[in-house]
Amino acid sequence: MRHTLIIMLLAVCSFTSAQTNKVETYAAPKGAVLMNEYRVEVNNGDGRWLSVPTYPFKVDQTIDTRHNVKTVSMAYFDFSGKVNVRVTKLNGNFAEATVRPKSLAVKTAREGNTVTFTLEHPANMSIEFDGDIFSNLHLFANPIDVNKPKRKKAKNLIYFGPGIHKLPGDTLMVPSGKTVYIAGGAIVRGTIWVKNAENVRVYGRGEVHPEGRGAGVYVANSKHVTVDGLIMTQCPVGGSDDVKISNVKVISSYNWGDGLNAFASSNVTYDGVFARTSDDCTTVYATRMGFTGGCKNIVMKNSTLWADVAHPIFIGLHGNVERPDTIENVTYDNIDILDENEMQLDYQGCMGINAGDDNLVRDIAFKNIRIDGIRRGQLVSMRICFNKKYCKAPGRGIENVLFENITYNGPKPEVSIIAGYDNDRKVKNVTFRNLNINGLHIYDTMPEKPKWYKTSDLARFFVGEHVENIRFEK
Repeated sequence: MRHTLIIMLLAVCSFTSAQTNKVETYAAPKGAVLMNEYRVEVNNGDGRWLSVPTYPFKVDQTIDTRHNVKTVSMAYFDFSGKVNVRVTKLNGNFAEATVRPKSLAVKTAREGNTVTFTLEHPANMSIEFDGDIFSNLHLFANPIDVNKPKRKKAKNLIYFGPGIHKLPGDTLMVPSGKTVYIAGGAIVRGTIWVKNAENVRVYGRGEVHPEGRGAGVYVANSKHVTVDGLIMTQCPVGGSDDVKISNVKVISSYNWGDGLNAFASSNVTYDGVFARTSDDCTTVYATRMGFTGGCKNIVMKNSTLWADVAHPIFIGLHGNVERPDTIENVTYDNIDILDENEMQLDYQGCMGINAGDDNLVRDIAFKNIRIDGIRRGQLVSMRICFNKKYCKAPGRGIENVLFENITYNGPKPEVSIIAGYDNDRKVKNVTFRNLNINGLHIYDTMPEKPKWYKTSDLARFFVGEHVENIRFEK
């Protein structure tokens, strides 16, 4: 009787686990182009392996000054609880497989050309074989979409079901009060514009992007807008207020392929986004692209950035010299930076603030930032600059900047630069707190520092003229 009870309890536990762990995959739409570098499968512990389609996305491989577009693999699925993932490399052997960001601490098991691992939380990740970042698998493990529309035909709902959809004129203009849903297994060709609108939601699990270059979703002169869960090329926000962008994945390959721009906007939150881009991953600018005014209350958190060109994070270059703007209250928190690769010294910096066009940039925070490595670039670039290619004047100043819990592990980067412009245009009040570079904890009273050294020398930061009150705290 006792043995029977134990068997029954084990059966109940196994059944409960399978019920708790849920996984949902989406079949590829008819006519979709697919990749065949990897076979991706998932299960929730019930023994059934479900196939996950892999799609192509283009990225920019820059070698010195030359651009070379490469096609990489991308796959996505939803889950709750725990999910087992199995990835088989189909075109050759490998010695090592790595899952990044490194902070995920994913442990893999290998059998032949197959790696298996378990996820307990949604994550946007890169799976790399022998360090090859241009034949990698971008794997987006989403939470279960619990807010799917209950009815496909409902008032104020624009629904794109599984399949390939070509937007008339490559554009969908979304009026106020509308919801746009793009189901998993859907590919929408064109741009979804939220322009001069209020109370709009654009969400789902599918892809949305033009055939060539351009944004998948563009939010312009609008307020109370939510964009969630989609895969696209770019997602700019301009002249807008109260915008929430969550779990959006942007991947680009063309020139000036910025991912997540904020122009002259307020109260914009990015949560759980992923950007691998052929220009800046995310920017905060003032007057630019026909949008006028400053930028304030911008937050990015719990996100992953990968700049094949230019900056992962960039603030401040563009503004209005006739009516100077202010960019203020900008926070980046719990961010993984996978890479930076930029040949031009003027456009380097994983965390970049370049104040131009008479902009004042103030009250900026970088917190809990982990950088996996830099192919070519600087850790920090903080300058009052007069970039005559893009600006009509230098910036007014950079003030009150916090870098807290910053960790870099990788090849030696270029020398970081912190510099003002003149006595009226300074960088002021900068605090580095708990800065760690390749295992070295850097602070003003660190015992390893000779007394005649600047603390910044240990960090390989050049602190130039017109910089006031820079501190390195333990």
